[in-house]
Amino acid sequence: MDTITLKSLFFLAKHGYHEIERVEGNKFEVDIIFGLHLKGPGESDDLSQTIDYSQVYDTVDSIMHGPSVKLLETLASKIGDKLYSDFPQLISLKVSIRKLNPPMSGPCAYSEITRSWKKS
Repeated sequence: MDTITLKSLFFLAKHGYHEIERVEGNKFEVDIIFGLHLKGPGESDDLSQTIDYSQVYDTVDSIMHGPSVKLLETLASKIGDKLYSDFPQLISLKVSIRKLNPPMSGPCAYSEITRSWKKS
């Protein structure tokens, strides 16, 4: 199995447990790791056999700028479920979401969660 990685897709979005986060928003980064076979697209040079990065970005963007949710876990689930259904060639998928400067009583660079999907 091979991988394609998209790192630090950046979004200003209105998600978070606290109401102020859902009103004022925060900065988020999303990483996605796709597991699939890349020999075919490597030989054919055919985008339809692999992952179209712009389609991925548009999917993530629509979820990040969609209705507000409270949990990063919810965002990761929505993103992963949609990408897994959009790209049937996937063998595995990992989605990580970082909230930059999470609201805490002390300094914190980010909070992060990761969800994984794997074909059985």
